[in-house]
Amino acid sequence: MNDALTLFPILLKFFIGLFAVVNPIGILPVFISMTTYHSAAMRHKVNLTATSAVAIILFVSLILGEAVLRLFGISLDSFRIAGGILIMSIAMTMISGKLGEEKQNKQEKQENVIKENIGVVPLALPLMAGPGAISSTIVWSTKYSDWQYIVGFTFAVILFAVCCWLIFKAAPYFVKILGQTGINVVTRIMGLILMALGVEFIVTGIKALFPGLLT
Repeated sequence: MNDALTLFPILLKFFIGLFAVVNPIGILPVFISMTTYHSAAMRHKVNLTATSAVAIILFVSLILGEAVLRLFGISLDSFRIAGGILIMSIAMTMISGKLGEEKQNKQEKQENVIKENIGVVPLALPLMAGPGAISSTIVWSTKYSDWQYIVGFTFAVILFAVCCWLIFKAAPYFVKILGQTGINVVTRIMGLILMALGVEFIVTGIKALFPGLLT
């Protein structure tokens, strides 16, 4: 009984922390803008792909995150810089209004997997399971490494992915409320925010890797 009373508050903090770091509600406009030209079935597939990928990425980070980064000699700060560059490139397409347009060749249009891939990159990685979520998961798993905590963290990750799936599933209702003009405005605003987020990732990573460079 005492173990359960000790375990639950820690798992609750971990779960709330994931929501704070990932902020799926804040990413919802990005999901809407990226799937505007998708059919309902394809939007569902992208949603399922993104949330499943997030669950897998966080689970791998929970179990093997620190060991994998150490194996390849990759620091979290290097990962943060790479994620920041990718986010900035996505933000540029959002600001220019090109994100989500179906500018593909004939072969790509015949392959639905091309559209589904946005669920993995950039939605799952790095927008959702980015450096913040991965590093947070690794820190928690390192601090509480007993099996009961790992099992609890795993269930928390699954529950978090389900919550994200439900939030993104409600995207069509937001589309009806906002309309195309509202979506375009939100897309460009989110592009600016993502651009700033990408810059912040890069600056934070550079500061950590080169402490004397930015003062």
